Amino acid sequence: MFDDISPSYDFLNHTLSFGIDKLWRKKVVKLVNASHPDSILDIATGTGDLAIALAKTDTGMITGVDISEGMLKIGREKVYAKGLQNKVVLEQGNSEFLRFADNSFDAVTVSFGVRNFENINKGLTEIFRVLKPGGSLTILEFSHPGSFPMKQLYHIYFTIICPAFGRVVSKNPRAYSYLHESVAAFPSGQDFINLLTETGFNNTSWKALTLGISTIYSARK
Repeated sequence: MFDDISPSYDFLNHTLSFGIDKLWRKKVVKLVNASHPDSILDIATGTGDLAIALAKTDTGMITGVDISEGMLKIGREKVYAKGLQNKVVLEQGNSEFLRFADNSFDAVTVSFGVRNFENINKGLTEIFRVLKPGGSLTILEFSHPGSFPMKQLYHIYFTIICPAFGRVVSKNPRAYSYLHESVAAFPSGQDFINLLTETGFNNTSWKALTLGISTIYSARK
């Protein structure tokens, strides 16, 4: 599915979010930069938006991993066009079976990808394994607004407007229905913090963005 929609993925993301997703990523970059990591693993990197944003700062080497080769192809083209190929490496891989050794990275980031893990517990365990002691985990993910009228508007937008527009542009009838379904099934807020704690992470926190449409989760090993 992600291979299929990769040519239109960036356009749809930026259009359907009205460009707010770029502001959310800037907040993630600011949090990651606070610890000045020399090595970063960006899991479920997709077309590399977050990896590229991180590479424009004073961070060290960024390795992006994604299961979709179609997404990675688009990402590599963007990396090359921006002259960042010496700082960003994008490679195919399964987030639940990472090829990296224990304690390999100073920081791990995931942008709109945790909800796509087939097994969230396995994915978080792998992140914990490859993260260095004291290293940071920063996750940006969609969540569920709980207050009127955002809750109602969000439901209409994600269940009717997004799937219809996404279906027309991407030519994939499933992709943007899956978006709503995956967000609805994701254990957001304190529920996700509980999963991080159970995995072994400490210093956990979460911050809702844009009236609860998305959330940034932070933790350390």
